Parts: sequence; C-alpha cells; structure tokens
Amino acid sequence: MFKKVLIGSVATLVIGGYIFGKDVFSYLKTAGSQARDAVKSEVPVEFEIERARELVEELVPDIRHSMHVIAEQQVDIEHLNEVIASREEALNQQREVILALRTDLESGQEMYVYEGRSYSEEKVRRDLATRFSRYKTVQDTLARDRQILTAREKALQANQDKLDKMLVVRQDLEVQVEQLEARLKTVQAAETVSVLAIDDSQLNRAKTLIRELNKQLDVKEKLLDNDGRFTGLIPVATEPKIPSNLTKEIDDYFELRNEADLAEVGNSNL
Repeated sequence: MFKKVLIGSVATLVIGGYIFGKDVFSYLKTAGSQARDAVKSEVPVEFEIERARELVEELVPDIRHSMHVIAEQQVDIEHLNEVIASREEALNQQREVILALRTDLESGQEMYVYEGRSYSEEKVRRDLATRFSRYKTVQDTLARDRQILTAREKALQANQDKLDKMLVVRQDLEVQVEQLEARLKTVQAAETVSVLAIDDSQLNRAKTLIRELNKQLDVKEKLLDNDGRFTGLIPVATEPKIPSNLTKEIDDYFELRNEADLAEVGNSNL
C-alpha cells in the first residue's frame, strides 16, 4: 500500500514538473493551502468555540503545577528562614564566648577555670582560635544562606507573578469564549429571522388562502340569509279567502273588459 502511494506521489511530481516546470512546488503549495482553507471553512463555528473552550481548560494543569511549585518554594523559604534564624542565634552565642575568652587571655593568667575544670593558656588560646575559625565559617555559610534565601524569594515572586498572569489570562479567555458563544447565538437568531423573511411569500399565500376562505364563508352565510326569507319563515297554514260577491266581480270585470275592447276597435276604424 505504501509502495503504491509512494509511486503515485512520484508520478504526480514528475507529471507536475513536466507541465509546470520549476513552479510545480509553488502550485502544490498553493493548492494545499486552498484545500486546507476550504476544509477549515467547512468546520462549524460551534465546534471551533468548543475547541477554544477545551484549549482554555487545558491551561488548568499548568496552573495547578505552578501552584504546586509555589507551595514547595514557600515551604523551602520557611525552612531556610528557620535555619538562618537558628544559625544567627548560634553565632551570637559564639561571638559572646569568643569575646569572653579573648578578654580572659588578655589577663595574662597561666591557668583558666571553666565549669570546675582548669585549662592552660595554650589550650584556651587554641580553643579560641578554633572557635573563631568556625565562627567565620558559619558566618560565611550564613551569608550564602541569605543569598539563597533572597534568590528563592525572587523566584517565588516571579512564579507568583506568572501564576497571577495565567489566572488573569485564563479568566479573560473564558470571558472571550462566553462572548463568542453569545455572539453565535445572536447570529443564529438573526439567521432565523432572515429565513422567516425569505419565506414571507409562504406567509402571504397562507394569509390569502385564509382571506378567500373567509370570503367563501361570508357568501354562504349571505345565501343562507336570503333563503331564510322564504324557507326560514314559520310555516303557518292559511286557507285562501273567497270573496262573497265573486260572481259579480267576475261579470263586472269581463263586461268592462268587453266594452273597452269594443271602444278600442271602433276608434281604430275611424
């Protein structure tokens, strides 16, 4: 499989070199860039926002590590302060002893008594020299401890500043992610309104149909009202009234009718 892919890639380069010449790599680079941009443009914004949120969350382990380092540095500094304080106290005690022995030696005695035991001048002088040498060694060590303490305090302060900045940056990034999500929801809401505006023709058709249906129902109601004038009345059965002088009315009607006809005929002859 790998061999086929390799052969295909070589063939592509050969053909591309034959067609484009020295510019083949430029064409390939441009094509790759366009393909990468095209793929990236197809990634949903929601996915990218969630990816940004995860990247912000990935800062948490670094922050916790910085907190752990700071805690260790604080413990080391506290311990070193205790050591420095103990050595300072010991040096102060040795300084008093050294000065006391020096004062005793200035008296010029041959024997010296300390805590019930006698010591010759040579032993006291040798002891004083040893104490003084150790004192200077401890004093140098104390000076280095103070330098170390200063360096550790500076490192601690630097790490605290770094931690503070990381916390601030993380908070700012969280706010920015929340703002992006809010903007996305606003855009989605606007897109929904836009889609509704585009489909406004369907709403108009629905309104027109409802208007036509109301019109048809109005017409049917009017027809029912008009039919009700004849068919909707109370069906009261009545007998036709017969006039008492019906015969006379008929004779008079037709007699007058005949005289009028005769007169019309005579006038026409004249």
